[in-house]
Amino acid sequence: MGNRDLIRTSAHGRVNLIGEHTDYNGGFVLPTSIPQSTRVEIRPKTKSDLQVSIESSGFQKVIRYEIGSEKKNDDWADYVRGITWILAREGHQVPGFDVRINSTVPVGSGLSSSAALEVALLRGLRDAFSLPLTEVQIAQLGQKVENDFVGARVGIMDQMAASLADPKHALFLDTRNLSYQKVPLPLDRADLIVINSGISHKNVGSNSGADYNTRRGECERSCERLGVNQLRDLGPEALKSAAFLALPEVLQKRSRHVILENARVLSTVQALEAGDLAAVGRLFGESHRSMRDDYEVSIPEIDVLVEIAAAQPGVFGARLTGGGFGGSIVALARAGEGRRVADQIAKLYSEQTNEKATVLVPGAGL
Repeated sequence: MGNRDLIRTSAHGRVNLIGEHTDYNGGFVLPTSIPQSTRVEIRPKTKSDLQVSIESSGFQKVIRYEIGSEKKNDDWADYVRGITWILAREGHQVPGFDVRINSTVPVGSGLSSSAALEVALLRGLRDAFSLPLTEVQIAQLGQKVENDFVGARVGIMDQMAASLADPKHALFLDTRNLSYQKVPLPLDRADLIVINSGISHKNVGSNSGADYNTRRGECERSCERLGVNQLRDLGPEALKSAAFLALPEVLQKRSRHVILENARVLSTVQALEAGDLAAVGRLFGESHRSMRDDYEVSIPEIDVLVEIAAAQPGVFGARLTGGGFGGSIVALARAGEGRRVADQIAKLYSEQTNEKATVLVPGAGL
């Protein structure tokens, strides 16, 4: 594409520090931004056809379609088709355009590659066609793309993080009312580490996608039996109630994870504000064990990666991040040791599993 009338926008991926599978239960989450991003270049045109060029993680694809003829194809381009589809459904008129998309957020890494694409493209279309959309509305549209077009029943954390998060703060978000607070990260005392396990996850169109939607259904059935609208309505004391103890075991486990994970988010915010990194590390460990044992979204390779990370001197704690069934881990290490520790974790993991781990955020230099 030439430079004339070219609109350029971008959005970053995110790593969730803690608060997993709480967003679609109306709960609390605590993501932050990562350096990897999705960039788009848009050239508007008057015809209603699109040419989309996508380049991500070494693969390239070009698609063409007419606005109004969007059909799900179970591929990465569904996120683009879903955006033009949802804009029309919500009453936003978008004529044709050509777009080039380049992403360094690894697909299937649990770091919101889809949300980064949605937010970057929606920002570009807002700028190109003067659409009256705020950053929060862009996030809401992105979630609708996933829920209503792609078929993944995700919450809104990823899109809100792609819209609002930055690398110096954790975004403490209440997904029920979308209020948020930016909590400073102790980057002078700790390095953030993000390592991709090399095992891809999907939210839809695969076994992991079916499992993801199953988890949401289990939470909804728990709410029906417990007489609440969302699991957010329950605190840890509910785990001793007769209604909770009467749940089938699988619903007890799913509910227990969500209820206690919400409490862990609140505790993590307090620990960050107090500078208590050891407490943050302990909460990371509790969260991972809950995702492994109660929510059952971890896999053996991820467990090995977390165990290796948590055992390293200088690491406060580590956990699976993202929806699960593969993807990445997040860890917190002493300041100045992030790169060395991350490389050691990746090396030991590869030796033990024969999988290739990739250090995405080494900590130093954030």
